[in-house]
Amino acid sequence: MRFLLPTVIFVVTVVLIAMGTFGPTRLGATTGITSGSALPGLASSAKTPEQAVGKLLNEIQKRNWSAAYSQLADNSNVEEALFTRDLTGNNGSLRTLSGLESWELQPLHATNEEAQVRATLRWSSAVGPIRDVQDLKVVRQGDIWKVVWPVPKFPNLPAQIIPVNYLRWDLVTPSGEGEWGDRAVDAPHVRIVSMNAVAYQNGCVVMGEVVNEDTIPAFVNVNATLVDGTGKSIGEESSFDKISHILLPKQVSPYRIDFPAVSLQEVKNVRMDARATLVPASADPVIGVMNQLIESDAEGRKVLRGQLLNQSGQVVNIPHVIATFYDSNGRVIWVSDGYVERPLLPQLPEAFALEIPGPIVGKIQNYHVVINHYSIGKS
Repeated sequence: MRFLLPTVIFVVTVVLIAMGTFGPTRLGATTGITSGSALPGLASSAKTPEQAVGKLLNEIQKRNWSAAYSQLADNSNVEEALFTRDLTGNNGSLRTLSGLESWELQPLHATNEEAQVRATLRWSSAVGPIRDVQDLKVVRQGDIWKVVWPVPKFPNLPAQIIPVNYLRWDLVTPSGEGEWGDRAVDAPHVRIVSMNAVAYQNGCVVMGEVVNEDTIPAFVNVNATLVDGTGKSIGEESSFDKISHILLPKQVSPYRIDFPAVSLQEVKNVRMDARATLVPASADPVIGVMNQLIESDAEGRKVLRGQLLNQSGQVVNIPHVIATFYDSNGRVIWVSDGYVERPLLPQLPEAFALEIPGPIVGKIQNYHVVINHYSIGKS
């Protein structure tokens, strides 16, 4: 009997793996095509542009790179290694920790010989879902449609010397324990300088700014508790990753706390709490934000676009962009954030885009962008 439970667990695990491998994949809604796919090796050739894109994405979802590469119309112009690297990422970027979860296809135009299909991709990643939109060209080769994949371009980083000149704060402790943060000393003094609660979709959002008023760096987290008319707590959340956690002396960060299940009409009071811990920190790497512009994307949504420039000599594996939007009175009216899937290499710009909710676009008078950075081997 003692082997019964492990045996049952083993059998169930095998069944689930088989279902995941051979079962229908989750395709997005595609005009004129039924969601799902045939068993591996039994799928028919693509007879329409949408089928061609769906077959390619199905192989990418299964991480079957060679099969995906064979679906390309121009594989003589795109090396398989570069194609695979474009999809799997490099340098410990967010793409290396992502997988294609689902997609939706929308035909844009088509002739007898070529077509264009918009693919809205949803990637699952270590930091949550990531949405990506690509307009793919599809061409007809005989009776079969195949996808023309954009030729991947990876920068060739030249050898160079970059001078290092930045402030750094080290934390010295009596023992080897607690080297990253120490709660045995007085915490740095941080203060919430603004707070604004707004309705958003079916819930509400609390946002504002926090400042490190001390002369030492701090690891900061902001918490909010929503209270109803009877004084009862109806929601408690933290800023999680929608904040620049490590604040250098006098540095300001936006924060945003989401309450997706609490209506703003139920809220009568908001209790705020900013907690700080003393940590070592440095002012490197310095990441510049350039060419910022609010415009419409291919789907008509308003986005803040720009470029990040890593001015240091080290690779930033996962850049995290946070933008604060202000109205004419200087009040924080929205905080957007997003991760860049490509790493920031030294001295090479990388594009970013953050979505802005439509109702606040006309109220924006100013905005400010800060960058979180995560590097392998560092906290």
